Amino acid sequence: MAAAVVWRRGAAWLRSCRGKVLRRGGSPETPGVPRARGCAGSREVVPTCERYAVRRLPFGRLADGDVAFFERLLPGRVVTGEEEVKPFNVDWLKSVRGCSQLVLKPQTTAEVSQILRYCHERNLAVSPQGGNTGLVGGSVPVFDEIILSTALMNQIISFDKVSGILVCQAGCVLERLSEYLEEQGFIMPLDLGAKGSCHIGGNVATNAGGLRLLRYGSLRGTVLGLEVVLADGSALDCLTSLRKDNTGYDLKQLFIGSEGTLGVITAVSILCPQKPKAVNVAFLGCQSFAKVLETFTTCRAMLGEILSAYEFMDEKCMELVETHLKLSSPVAGSPFYVLIETSGSNSTHDEEKLNSFLEQAMASGLVTDGTVATDDKKIKVLWSLRERITEALTHEGYVYKYDISLPVGKLYDLVTDMRARLGQSAKNVVGYGHLGDGNLHLNITAESYSHSLLDAIEPFVYEWTARCSGSISAEHGLGFKKRQFIQYSKPREAVVLMQQFKAMLDPKGILNPYKTLPERSTC
Repeated sequence: MAAAVVWRRGAAWLRSCRGKVLRRGGSPETPGVPRARGCAGSREVVPTCERYAVRRLPFGRLADGDVAFFERLLPGRVVTGEEEVKPFNVDWLKSVRGCSQLVLKPQTTAEVSQILRYCHERNLAVSPQGGNTGLVGGSVPVFDEIILSTALMNQIISFDKVSGILVCQAGCVLERLSEYLEEQGFIMPLDLGAKGSCHIGGNVATNAGGLRLLRYGSLRGTVLGLEVVLADGSALDCLTSLRKDNTGYDLKQLFIGSEGTLGVITAVSILCPQKPKAVNVAFLGCQSFAKVLETFTTCRAMLGEILSAYEFMDEKCMELVETHLKLSSPVAGSPFYVLIETSGSNSTHDEEKLNSFLEQAMASGLVTDGTVATDDKKIKVLWSLRERITEALTHEGYVYKYDISLPVGKLYDLVTDMRARLGQSAKNVVGYGHLGDGNLHLNITAESYSHSLLDAIEPFVYEWTARCSGSISAEHGLGFKKRQFIQYSKPREAVVLMQQFKAMLDPKGILNPYKTLPERSTC
């Protein structure tokens, strides 16, 4: 099978062009993937505590003696000074900003333990931070919390080629782990657009989903063990490498998705699948969202065990990617686009199944246009059209981001209703996401932040989601921005129980305050 081929409705393979993608009109073109010159511009970010009128909790304040202690503990790994600390205070979307005066960079679990023991005694609040790629304000301070960065906790501890179990420190960058594993014939069970920056500890702390969840499941299933430092500095060693361990409560599940509010993850044990020998990616155009859904049903039935991803995006997403990032889509003129990935061990078998599916999709009118790539370079080009939508959106100004789980059949109705509700008050309202697991990324852009626009979006978006028995956070977490809306997805009794867990494990509340859970009076 050639590296890239193009489909047109009502015809079989028209032609193939090894290493190139055929566009409408038949002329071959090799699309490039230029890097963006910046994500969210250079605008000054309003401090979070001012924009959202947050009240500082009664934590201790940093003193010269505190800095001196940390400099003795971490020689050369303490960051002070307004300009030096500034990148750690702002999220990459440039939507929230803290006022921390101190960044600590431990290298070992023992150092994290000493840091937290000291902070617990002094009642100093701490903001754990990995790659700072979060989208809900969970990874940066709100006030002057000390930033505990895992950037230097980046060592691979072990990898067992027989079991496929990787043990590593929490600060390992996801892309580095992927590259290491591919050399061993394995892959990470999760893949994210932010893989070049995000840390595995942060991925686990937010229970990140990503692009491979359809095939390999969530981190709640693939993470086998964790090492965690609690708020008082005590280290909890549950870093097991066993796939079966039914002795008592599964404590690691408390920390997966807890966003650094119950403990600081310092090491992870994770089960990794073998690297597929054959990977294909199809990028298809559909004329309606109903066709997107029907294509998914047909795809799942015909591709079965080799289906590894099913992503969708609307035409506005493609317009923004092409306009702001200068990426070229090989398929144009459709209201919706679908990216399908297959992964297997037999290229001939997989190609036959994919071809049969595409013939059926074309013949039945589900798909009107499309291209297929089989070599790594072309696969990356097609994936970039989906992975870099978030980056393209930041060029539009301020972005209101919503990460929703819904029954698949209702996934795009929220986008349609939001467009009708906001009208001209929003610059763009777009929808894309992981259709295979019912996850919509609803994004609304404006020239700048507006309280009135936010009031028009919230709580409408959460009420709409709750009526459909959905979740207001599918994979991004609640962080700072969504914590006060948890009641739309969880009953009061569940929230109270979560707050009790928090009070037990972190009685002084020093770990990532103002995040994940609402204040007790609001539940």
